[in-house]
Amino acid sequence: MPRGGQSRISIVINGDRVEVPAGITVAAALFNLGITALRTSVSGEPRGPVCAMGVCFECRVTIDSRPHQRACLTAAVDGMHIQTASTS
Repeated sequence: MPRGGQSRISIVINGDRVEVPAGITVAAALFNLGITALRTSVSGEPRGPVCAMGVCFECRVTIDSRPHQRACLTAAVDGMHIQTASTS
């Protein structure tokens, strides 16, 4: 097992394949990769996780073609495809 014995999984974020620790949430994986703006508000402002417990709905992303999934409540799974609104 790489990196201190922790197993890793492969996910695709905005078209880029990355490895993240197994058992991590999608929001934590995105944050660890420096992705903090997950969607945009109706006025075009970047939005990201606020509460990290599923209450605020600010962490919504598209997961495996399903829009409006809360990243903070979703465990990353090997092979998962995640699309954020910030696709720079």
